[in-house]
Amino acid sequence: MQIESLKVFCDLTETESFTKAAQINHITQSAVSQQISSLERQFKSLLIERSKKKFRLTREGRVLYEASKQIVQTYESLYSRLQELKDVISGTIRIATIYSIGLHDLPPYIKRYLKSYPTVNVHVEYRRANQVYEDVLGNIVDLGLVAYPTRDSKLEIVLLKKEPMVLICHTQHPLARTKSVKIDALAGQKFIAFEPDIPTRKAIDKVLREHGVHVHPVMEFDNVETVKRAVEIDAGIAIVPLSTVTLEVQQKTLAAVTIDDAELHRPIAAIHKKSKVLSLAMKHFLAMLRQTE
Repeated sequence: MQIESLKVFCDLTETESFTKAAQINHITQSAVSQQISSLERQFKSLLIERSKKKFRLTREGRVLYEASKQIVQTYESLYSRLQELKDVISGTIRIATIYSIGLHDLPPYIKRYLKSYPTVNVHVEYRRANQVYEDVLGNIVDLGLVAYPTRDSKLEIVLLKKEPMVLICHTQHPLARTKSVKIDALAGQKFIAFEPDIPTRKAIDKVLREHGVHVHPVMEFDNVETVKRAVEIDAGIAIVPLSTVTLEVQQKTLAAVTIDDAELHRPIAAIHKKSKVLSLAMKHFLAMLRQTE
């Protein structure tokens, strides 16, 4: 029996998916099944109730999971401490991020990080907000980057910064004639919105409600890039993070206008499981993310 097999069993238990357990450990689904079967032979116990449609551990499986989790965490902690003693910063950091952060906020940090630590491999996946949480809780990734972080007893939330939000509109739109407006200037305007389940949409809706401003939603999208394209063709106005429109404002394809009487800042945070043993590479990466450019 090897610790790797116990880790595979823990990952399978937490994700309830042979596919995801295989993905996390860079092996095939068949290899996952073989390792679980090997553990069952080793302990002479059935670990998973295979007759059930829903994934479920047996009593013996639950006992093995609790013990295995401690063993794996102890091993990972020991490995991390030995690496720190040798001052070795290497390995792979797996990150899941929402599109706007991944495309606009993250790249300069990764560039700087890889320049300092070229032996570290940083793997980034772009996901919807709910999927980022699922990936972190399921151990598919090490870190998640989200906006408006949702508290969870199993998660550690590391606040990184509060990013200003701005009104964007076509350069010929009447609102583009000034650098700042009052929020009631948005009343009755055609509005390009994010989809209802996206945290930024919920935060914008809350601010509009608090100020009694009613806009006219004409389109809804799941990412900021599509929102910007709709505004560029003058389909409506939108509210987006300032960092996501820097290029368009420079190229004068969009106008960015400050809303000066409303609190419009988007909190950005890194999340990881509280039980996660952070490698030296991950600690340095988090420290870099917390630095203000």
